[in-house]
Amino acid sequence: MSLDLLHTGADLAGARVVCVLVHGRGQSPEAMLDHVVRHLPLDGVAWVLPRAPGGSWYAARAVDPLTEATRAELGAALSGLSNAINSVRAQTDRPLVLAGFSQGACLSLEHACTGHAPADVVVAFTGCRVGEPADDRPRALPFGLPVYLTGGDADPWIPVAAFAEAAADLGTQGAALRADLFPGRPHEVSAPERAMLASVLTALAHDRPVTMEAPR
Repeated sequence: MSLDLLHTGADLAGARVVCVLVHGRGQSPEAMLDHVVRHLPLDGVAWVLPRAPGGSWYAARAVDPLTEATRAELGAALSGLSNAINSVRAQTDRPLVLAGFSQGACLSLEHACTGHAPADVVVAFTGCRVGEPADDRPRALPFGLPVYLTGGDADPWIPVAAFAEAAADLGTQGAALRADLFPGRPHEVSAPERAMLASVLTALAHDRPVTMEAPR
């Protein structure tokens, strides 16, 4: 699958760092511009925002058991995301952050767990693994990959149990993980979450280690 990509910020050729930012179900790259990118006026960041055909990456809820249909849709979305990352990598050797919100966060985590076209850091705003723990899911996360995972205690799409299961799964795969659960937070990317992404991008842009020490 080849995805339509929205580019903003620095040109890839001159960027200090790249962020591939994946929108959620029923959203768009433009929504991510409004909710995330425009709150982070950072120099040297090239933003690449893929667009899901039809507005969603797969039809099922993330916490539903994996079916053949969901696996096919998820596989097509993962292929498109890998192609997008490979296209970016062909144009710059600067660090790349893969970030996403809600369904986009779930897709980003699934992509990281395939081990294909790996990012340097993964930021999953309100995400979990797709499917149930009993499902056959890839577990090829690059060892030591920095991952920032968030959730809300009453989120309508990603229950706390799914958030916790994802954190355990990522941890046992060897992620350098920080997981933040926000009580009472609506289904959105909050200011502390955006600040964490800003700290990650700033560190990579200046060739510093990613410590994920921004306050929540």
